[in-house]
Amino acid sequence: MSGFTRAFADADPDDVDWLGGKGSGLVRMTRQGLRVPPGYVVGTGACRAYLTSGTLPDGLLDEVHTRLAALEAQAGKTFGGGPLPLLLSVRSGAPISMPGMMDTILNLGLDRGAAVALAEATGDSRFVADVVARFHTMYAETVLDALDPGAGVDALVAAVDPGEDPGAVYDRVWAACEETLLDETVPADPREQLAGAIEAVFRSWNTRRARTYREFHGIPHDLGTAVVVQSMVFGNLSDDSGSGVVFTRDPVTGEPGLFGEYLAHSQGEDVVAGTRTPDAVADALAPGLLAELRGTAADLERAQGDVLDIEFTVERSTLYLLQVRSAKRTPEAAVRIAADMITEGLTTSAAALRGVSAEQVRQVQRPGFDDADVEAARSAGRLLTSGIGACPGQVSGILVLDPDRAGERAAEGADVVLARTVTSPADLHGMIAAQGIVTATGGSTSHAAVVARALGTTCVVGAGALHVDEAARTLSVDGRTLREGDEVSLDGSTGELFAGRFAVSTPAAATGALGALLGVAADAAGAEVLARVTLPSDVAVAREAGATGLVTAVDDVLVATGHLDGLVAHLLADGGRPAALDGVADLVEREFAPILAAAGDVEIGVRAIDLVADEARELLQQTAVTTRHPELTVPLGRPALLEAQLRGLARATVNAGGGSRVHLAVRHVSDPAEAAALRELGRDTGVGVGAYLTGPRAAFAAKEIATAGDVLWVEVRTLQAAVFGIPARHLLTAEPLDDYVRRGLLSCDPRVALDPAVEDLLVRVAAAQGGGCRIGMRLSGRVSEQMAAQLHGLGFRRFAVDVGEVRPLLLALGKAALQ
Repeated sequence: MSGFTRAFADADPDDVDWLGGKGSGLVRMTRQGLRVPPGYVVGTGACRAYLTSGTLPDGLLDEVHTRLAALEAQAGKTFGGGPLPLLLSVRSGAPISMPGMMDTILNLGLDRGAAVALAEATGDSRFVADVVARFHTMYAETVLDALDPGAGVDALVAAVDPGEDPGAVYDRVWAACEETLLDETVPADPREQLAGAIEAVFRSWNTRRARTYREFHGIPHDLGTAVVVQSMVFGNLSDDSGSGVVFTRDPVTGEPGLFGEYLAHSQGEDVVAGTRTPDAVADALAPGLLAELRGTAADLERAQGDVLDIEFTVERSTLYLLQVRSAKRTPEAAVRIAADMITEGLTTSAAALRGVSAEQVRQVQRPGFDDADVEAARSAGRLLTSGIGACPGQVSGILVLDPDRAGERAAEGADVVLARTVTSPADLHGMIAAQGIVTATGGSTSHAAVVARALGTTCVVGAGALHVDEAARTLSVDGRTLREGDEVSLDGSTGELFAGRFAVSTPAAATGALGALLGVAADAAGAEVLARVTLPSDVAVAREAGATGLVTAVDDVLVATGHLDGLVAHLLADGGRPAALDGVADLVEREFAPILAAAGDVEIGVRAIDLVADEARELLQQTAVTTRHPELTVPLGRPALLEAQLRGLARATVNAGGGSRVHLAVRHVSDPAEAAALRELGRDTGVGVGAYLTGPRAAFAAKEIATAGDVLWVEVRTLQAAVFGIPARHLLTAEPLDDYVRRGLLSCDPRVALDPAVEDLLVRVAAAQGGGCRIGMRLSGRVSEQMAAQLHGLGFRRFAVDVGEVRPLLLALGKAALQ
């Protein structure tokens, strides 16, 4: 063989890049001796070859047919014939899980002879009619991209007598299915079906929904997908058959114990598509089967050290495992699971931290509804309906009933709650745009639920009282009608949908599992993390988040306290006399004393007034001030202004009780002579002095600058922007850089990673560590895990971030330390 395929029994489960995630899981379970229907994998290399040439690679089909003959011998069945027909499932399986984004074809291998043999083997022609209709519908929609309504066919299948002549049943159902197609036809030759299905799975790698999913999750487009070809087992065969999906822990809350759903007399697509609402597995599965499934799931979790998503089918009271993979989980569940698994000794600290992302930590911190407002809304009759909470979170927004319009309204800046009868992969772009998702049908393992958990989007499914009228753009619930554009509120934990909007408040996220997990990360990282504050009330929030110190800025504090106009007036009135700036010292003393008192003996760094920063253009009337006093555009152009700020901080320290550890740092210092002059200004004030390095020249001279100061901060965003030659503010926004990166015009996204030129400069900065000067990295905006790991790898252990980024940074640094 040319090496395009591998049997489950012969492959290496660790070769995920070749096998894909689904194939790797099936190979692993096969090796463990679990009851897995036999099959083989077409590797990702074949997909990449197909995507390059547009045709199946030479030799692939010969190899597929050789594997098929071996599978027939192993299963004791015949593909496309009897006495025991072999039917196949053909499923996608990318190296990185993309649930619901690519194609699947079930019940493949049916021709008239196979259908008759299947009826004779099972004694049930109605079952065969159902299998034929399912296969035809799925093949037509997936491979031929043809609309197959199926409503009339469903009625035809239901009318079949189980003892009816199977040949006549096949002819009648197949002809009815073919009539629903216009210019296409589903091939009756099973080998032609198999070739078409494999090609369709390869094509599905580049569908709009798959590309959108990969772009959202940062998955490379060049991986390709494997194809899993596996012997079918039938959950729709009898009343003691069925299909289900379970998780080894609750993927919504993280609570230990088997969690999932089961649908009797069904195939797997019925469960995951959300077209039918299944039952809880603990209630629906026979006791013996439930015990077997529970024991198998626990063994798999222990072996893999992760929470798992397991798809299974029961055929005539026998359990078969069809898939195992790392479970998609909500942010809240991810945090609890990671903390619990460390406590239970099921995984290492490094593996547990890898299972949580910085974005999930941010989502755990996100605001929620005020309990009193929710109770008042219930009393006022604003509760519309309840469903199954599939992904927690509490969001308010405008009601939208169509995914395209959801994307449009979100692009206009609106918070959107997308309501659908049921979601499909074609809705992905609207689901990404929405703040919340609610569906009328489906359970916690439906498409909407699984995708929402992957996105971290608040979601409620199975709200059966909802009636969505897409044509009228209305949503009806028990006689009440809402129109698209009306405001609604959604609670993904309780499953409740309310009319109207709620105010939100921020939860205390530092307790429980998150606090324990970040404690592990902080211990591993061994880093100081200072948080940016502007008001005394911010100090407790920063400390609760895990900050070891604080940073702020004179102009930020004066803006927050409403004294900016006074600062501008003092600067404009300054006639060059040092005494004229006493008013600035008074402002600093008055506004900083409460902050220093709240900080106590915690270190607090203060950035001096900066008239060159982007925000200063508006806030400080920069043009008017710097036109009159151009010397204020350089760091030490007006020493008296720095002296005034130092005097104010010194007096504020006394007023706060005298225990403060405070320093004043000046932006844009780039020469050792500036640093030396700044040291002289700070001498005998009781306030430390330092510099913010913002440009390449400053970073190059960091060692010399550090010898003259107490503190040195590198503004990473500003330094990156200077190297790239773009405004620093663009590193805090999506555009124009999103478009630039998408077009391949930048080899490094400066919002996410350090440019090699910046890394070289920071190596020089790192070499300045170890003296009396404390050197840290100031990270603005959202923390990039990749950038944090790079900085940690360069040896930096001191950081300053916005208060909401303290926890995400601690996680990122802990990961970097343990990798």
